[in-house]
Amino acid sequence: MATPAIRMFRRLEGLFCVYKPPGVHWKLVRDTVQTNLLKGLNDTPSQPLPHEVRFLVQSSSDGEAAKAVTVSAASVPVLSKHPLVTGPEFQDIRVGVGHRLDVFSSGVLVLAVGNGNKKLNDLHSTQVTREYMLEGEFGTATRDFSHTGPVVERSTYDHITQDKLERVLAMLEGVNQKAMLTYSKVDLRSQEAYEMAVHGLLAPEGKSPPIITGLRCIRFQPPNFTLEVQCLNETQKYLCKLVHEIGLELRSTAVCNAVRRTRDGFFTLQDALTRHHWTAADIMQAVQQYHSAKRERKHSQSLISAPLQTSEGNMAAAQEKERSKK
Repeated sequence: MATPAIRMFRRLEGLFCVYKPPGVHWKLVRDTVQTNLLKGLNDTPSQPLPHEVRFLVQSSSDGEAAKAVTVSAASVPVLSKHPLVTGPEFQDIRVGVGHRLDVFSSGVLVLAVGNGNKKLNDLHSTQVTREYMLEGEFGTATRDFSHTGPVVERSTYDHITQDKLERVLAMLEGVNQKAMLTYSKVDLRSQEAYEMAVHGLLAPEGKSPPIITGLRCIRFQPPNFTLEVQCLNETQKYLCKLVHEIGLELRSTAVCNAVRRTRDGFFTLQDALTRHHWTAADIMQAVQQYHSAKRERKHSQSLISAPLQTSEGNMAAAQEKERSKK
């Protein structure tokens, strides 16, 4: 029979996300969550100790009766099964990490427990988009494109307007959309490509360079500005370099002051657990919400795939009809 700790662990298996603060390594976040989960599992009430029947010798004060051995059957606990002897029931659990964040960055970090690590591999293979907020500043260039790196150049930025910035962003977005079509390996003249584009299902097949699927400015207060970026196969170093290249396109320089991931696939900031909620109880609730949301997504995807299959069937029937006429 499963112990309370094992039953609790089964409810913890799955995916969830936490908020990684800036300046903290992702390994420290993972180790902290793992320690809290082990503490929560081992703090569950333990099962009563099993009993076994033993024959106990009874002593007698009578001298003549002492020559005869008197025994009696008694039920006693098996002390070898006591937690103080066996140690904690869970001494290690596997906590996997999804798309990682460097020390400089913050935001949504997806983690997995137990069998959820298999789902983590599926998350990597499905080419889900991620969303970031980039805080940039015009007028400075550094060696590593971040505000903490050594300054290599300073420039003016008074000539930069929001219209000029948005034109550069539109140009970069168009270039990346062409790259998306190239790496998706789908015939652009087919009905399938049209349907996939309408439902936003186009994605690169296999390995590809970083691709931006969306780019817009949500705050412009020179020299500071904020960009919202949706992308695939990116790294935080690439995003910092993107801010630098935007500054060069505007005949100036720019550095990235902050990188914050606001969405990783279907995990958003609203789902992310902050530091004070990295407990077994809160993580269990987050995993259960993940399972319920997954069932809803499967239902919605089945509704989307039905029209696609119908259109493909209609196209095949039309082609067959044309052949029969010939």
